[in-house]
Amino acid sequence: MKLAEAESKMQHTVEATQRAFNTIRTGRANASLLDKVQVEYYGTPTPLKSLANISTPDASTILIQPYDKSSLNIVEKAISLSDIGITPSNDGSVIRLNIPPLTSDRRKEFVKMAAKYAEEGRVGIRNIRRDALDSIRKQEKAAEISEDESRDQQDKLQKLTNKYTARIDELLTDKEKDITTV
Repeated sequence: MKLAEAESKMQHTVEATQRAFNTIRTGRANASLLDKVQVEYYGTPTPLKSLANISTPDASTILIQPYDKSSLNIVEKAISLSDIGITPSNDGSVIRLNIPPLTSDRRKEFVKMAAKYAEEGRVGIRNIRRDALDSIRKQEKAAEISEDESRDQQDKLQKLTNKYTARIDELLTDKEKDITTV
């Protein structure tokens, strides 16, 4: 595994962690809360965002307008069964999600969830580092690169690892601030 490939994988891990953070509720309405919601549409699990227009008319409401009006009930059911913890309100043409203010206990739960996602991201980055280190050591053993080149690449790899784990830590700090700010 080349360093550029390892860096690319680490970048993707940071982006995946950011997407996971986006699914955690703060006190404000955010359409990305529904990113993980899958709707059983004609027998196929389909992402909600490809079946409906999702908007946030104000800070405490998410409005979901399915493109196909006949899918309104299955969209409502999928949201109810999801883990976002909000009860949908169906008025016959759109679904409204009213985002209640977070209690302090709920905020603490969400901070723990964010910390768990961040740790998963850091573990992913360390796994990428491990694979890249194995690759560098195999190249050194096979005499494809010198011992000095191997050490240089390992140092660069460690710097990349530090950079991307620090980025995840920054994202976690920002998300914790979002969750705890009333």
